[in-house]
Amino acid sequence: MPGENLSRDEARERAALLSVDGYDVSLDVRSAVGEDPGEPRTFRSVTTIRFRCNEPGAASFADLIAPSVTAVTLNGKDLDPGEVFDGTRILLEDLAEENELVVDAQCAYSRTGEGLHRFVDPEDGEVYLYTQYEPADSRRVFANFEQPDLKAPFRFEVRAPEGWPVWSNGAGELADGVWRFAETKPISTYITCVVAGPYHYVTDAYTRTLPDGTVLDIPLGALCRKGLAPYFDTDDVFLVTKQGLDFFHDHFDFPYPFGKYDQAFVPEYNLGAMENPGLVTFREEYIFRGKVTQASYEARANVILHEMAHMWFGDLVTMVWWDDLWLKESFADFMGTFANVGATRFTNAWTTFANRRKAWAYRADQLPSTHPVTADIRDLEDAKLNFDGITYAKGASVLKQLVAYAGQDAFLEGARRYFKRHAYGNTRLGDLLAVLEETSGRDMTAWAGKWLQTAGVNALTPQVLLAPDGRIDELAVVQEAAESHPELRPHRVAIGLYRLEDGSLVRYARAEADVDGPRTVIAELAGAEAPELVLVNDDDLTYCKIRFDETSLATLRDRLGALTDPLARALCWSALWNLTRDGLLPARDFVDLVLRFAGRESDIGVLQMLQAWAESALVHYVAPRWREAAGRRLAEGALRELRQAAPGSEHQLAWARFFASTAADAADLRLLQELLAGTATIEGLDVDQELRWAFLEPLAAHGAADESVLAAELARDDTASGRRHQVRCLAARPSAAVKAQAWAQVVESQALSNALVEATITGFAQPSRRDLLAPYAEKYFEAIERVWEDRSIQIGMDVVRGLYPSLQDRPETLAATDAWLAAHADAPPALRRLVLEARDDLARALRGQECDARAVGAFES
Repeated sequence: MPGENLSRDEARERAALLSVDGYDVSLDVRSAVGEDPGEPRTFRSVTTIRFRCNEPGAASFADLIAPSVTAVTLNGKDLDPGEVFDGTRILLEDLAEENELVVDAQCAYSRTGEGLHRFVDPEDGEVYLYTQYEPADSRRVFANFEQPDLKAPFRFEVRAPEGWPVWSNGAGELADGVWRFAETKPISTYITCVVAGPYHYVTDAYTRTLPDGTVLDIPLGALCRKGLAPYFDTDDVFLVTKQGLDFFHDHFDFPYPFGKYDQAFVPEYNLGAMENPGLVTFREEYIFRGKVTQASYEARANVILHEMAHMWFGDLVTMVWWDDLWLKESFADFMGTFANVGATRFTNAWTTFANRRKAWAYRADQLPSTHPVTADIRDLEDAKLNFDGITYAKGASVLKQLVAYAGQDAFLEGARRYFKRHAYGNTRLGDLLAVLEETSGRDMTAWAGKWLQTAGVNALTPQVLLAPDGRIDELAVVQEAAESHPELRPHRVAIGLYRLEDGSLVRYARAEADVDGPRTVIAELAGAEAPELVLVNDDDLTYCKIRFDETSLATLRDRLGALTDPLARALCWSALWNLTRDGLLPARDFVDLVLRFAGRESDIGVLQMLQAWAESALVHYVAPRWREAAGRRLAEGALRELRQAAPGSEHQLAWARFFASTAADAADLRLLQELLAGTATIEGLDVDQELRWAFLEPLAAHGAADESVLAAELARDDTASGRRHQVRCLAARPSAAVKAQAWAQVVESQALSNALVEATITGFAQPSRRDLLAPYAEKYFEAIERVWEDRSIQIGMDVVRGLYPSLQDRPETLAATDAWLAAHADAPPALRRLVLEARDDLARALRGQECDARAVGAFES
């Protein structure tokens, strides 16, 4: 990986020297089918780049990662590939004012989801191809200048196996055996795209009359593997797509600029989705093979709208360098939820955002690797790791705060001016702040300094002083910051006062105020009746951790389920989880709250998040001596709620999955076996194929489903999805030999694809048998530097994160981590960051266990 890196300084120098007029890229992927010629399997890539140099005679380089280069021609002169190509870069010397570079290369198909990924469907043997480039993997497919600010128009042509359809960013036509695609608008290399293979393809159309009377016609398409076609609900995909296009046209006043709008759901995808203009790619898991809850449909709609927002934020206007990644990702994350609420049936999406997305941000912002929203990105490895909870969810939260600060109308008008002023160009932070200052009249520089250019999360706690008559004498909000990141920020917040009425906790007073500095008095609430619950950041206007005064916390312990407003309830659950992670609330108390009140949760997305948090509390934060009892209580509670849930409801499905994840004793495992065999039933519960695999994983992990059982299940579901499930279950079995085999497959071999690496790691790291994983703690630290050097960055990240010995939750593991860090001060910064993050999670877990061990809680008896 080090030879593949590109630094910010190198990119700046090249952008100052060069400008690109256009690319012609010709790919021949007919080699994708047929007998395996051995590794690597390659395809021909011929690229012509027309570019200018403002310092004739200067030298620069083009980017290419390929097994071999057949020919390089610069301005009609043949260059010796052996002299100018080093495996990652092509040296370009004595450049003219106007230049033409032609590179004929043999590029490798990918099995790691980077570059041109080749997938063979085990169900029917069909081959499927797709590209994935962000942040810098288009150079694995064609020669280019791989940085976002060297935009250019692209023309692609593809020779594919006979009968294969091919898609790219522009509209395509097949003539004389070659697919030729319309030239794109000027775009960055990382959002070009090619998809090829016998995909199932469905079409539709979107039409809109623009304010000037012209009619905008956008051809729509959706595609997936043939094996998934029976499950592909394209009607819903197209519905959300059209709703999103309406919404963004209503608000952005800039017509969709990229012609057609295809959406490809592709196998073994590393990301959730990618915003390639005209050809958005998604992970195929968004096509649901079994029954899922509305939370899954909401999440898919959010991703569709997130990627659509990128057509403007990121594709039309692109950041100069990855420092300003937030200019696309934060905006898309915000706009995904904003449009979901404003345009689709998912009108409670802000509740999901408050509960799920912000939890991701809060975790990331408390790691030692936390960074400002506008980050310091030194190179491409930094960039890869900064697709994180801060860039996405904290950035989106900050934009939500900005909308409250500047006003929605001013915010949207700023976006409209931004698009028109910088269309097809590149921008930095100051370009956006300038238009927002124009439209809002506010000083954006000071706001950006506090919110975008500093790291860390503030905690807001209410202080309530009562007068002799029992009413509020003074209510203040105290703001605190971590010692490592002491910045106190201005917050626009709503403070809600709640009391019990007819058995329900309801809001009876609310004030919206600017909180700034260490203590802010909320004068508007003086004289109000004494509250039973004070909710700082009611309505979730700002980005902060909520704390509670003693009365409010006692109210939540007794009456959390009586809180009627779904968003307020979600905010309280999020705050309680943060208290647990911070070692301020015993983990057993959080588990007890989930057992007592989660069954009343109406919002299915919040319920599923609570179940995930409860499981995380059990695995990481409950004191070891209480784990077995806590796990037993969770399984009992899950089974009780499963039996009480409305037959056929999504809540029943959620509790069934949660019961499976917590089942451990013989009776619970026997019930799962009986449900699989059909000898036991629960009214309304359809044990479909996906649920069957969910039941089989705990059975395998506890030794109740052996290899033959898993082979029989694969025979029922011999598909790509079935293979991934089987691989995960096989690695989950409680055997030293199984763990050794899984470790070797991931660490010592490169035979597995990215999807199967992920499945193997998940199965390997089972918390039910920590003893079987103990020998791998030392092996982990011996292996990770070699893995980082030898593997692609995506696989390297998966291994370093997924195999860290977090389940060996002892001080000795922390000491081993510290020893590795001390001995590897010169290791790649991205690798050290991953290890530091894992260490921090472990240290936090140990603090949580100490808090839990001190408490007298629900499971002591």
